[in-house]
Formats: sequence, structure tokens, C-alpha cells
Amino acid sequence: MQIYLLRHGIAENGRTGQSDSERSLTSEGRKKLREILCLARDAGVSASLILSSPYRRAVQTAAIAAEVFSYKEELLRTRALEPTASPSDVWEEVRAHKGEEQLLLVGHEPLFSSLGAYLLGAQELAIDFKKGALLRIDLESFGAQPHGVLKWLLVPKLARSAG
Repeated sequence: MQIYLLRHGIAENGRTGQSDSERSLTSEGRKKLREILCLARDAGVSASLILSSPYRRAVQTAAIAAEVFSYKEELLRTRALEPTASPSDVWEEVRAHKGEEQLLLVGHEPLFSSLGAYLLGAQELAIDFKKGALLRIDLESFGAQPHGVLKWLLVPKLARSAG
């Protein structure tokens, strides 16, 4: 299985009385996401299933990915991808979908840097997971603990310089 971790794009600042989960992507955030996702698509990235945090900015990010990757299935929302969730909860979600070839997970920090390390079996690993970054990890087995292989990390700054 190819697992793609996509951190949501740049979001608006929170307003007084507004729930963090209701923050939307900015126009700049949408633009940078499109750039990185188009570069990934042109390199052969696709998704057989997209799972997203239920937070608005993540759902909006997942919708842009679905459009760019011509994904026609339903976007599945899961609380396992909320910012304060645990990597082990995400691993159980991944294991529930182990029949998928290309699983795209859309979520947040601080979860994604620790999740990337967890999926690689290297919890001490530090990953600087920028907004709009896309990470690929490959997995061949789905035991109690993951042992993935890091393939690449693509950050928005690289997508802009490639375009």
C-alpha cells in the first residue's frame, strides 16, 4: 500500500468565538495545494481512497485533492485524523482499509509529524511537516506495529519552483 499524508493548506486565522474546526482555507492555501497536487498527479500519484479529518480546512483540502486526482468516490471523514488524535488510532484506521492500493490521509499537525515517524517505526524521528506538504510511505504488512518505507516528502516550495 502507498500511504500519502497530506497536511491541509494554509487556513484563515481563528476568530473570537470561532471553533478551530471551522477555520477555512485561504485563497493562497488553495493555490499552493493545487500546485503541489498537480505536480504529484503528473508524477503518477493517485488515490483509491481518501480519508479526511472532519475539520473544515482538511475537508476542503481533501476536496481539492479529489478534484486534481479525478477521484469519484465519497470522501470519508474520520476523527482519527483530528489534530490531537494518536498515531495508533490512525494505524487502526489504515489497517481497516488495508485492501486499498493508494490511501490518501488528510489532516493536521501535530498529528502528522508524529504519524509519519510512527508509520516508519521510528518514533524518535523529527519531521518538519509544512502546510500543504505531501509525504509518501509504502507498507507491505499490517501487523500490530507499522514498518513503512519512506519514499519522499514534497513541500509546497518545491512545487512552486518546479512549475
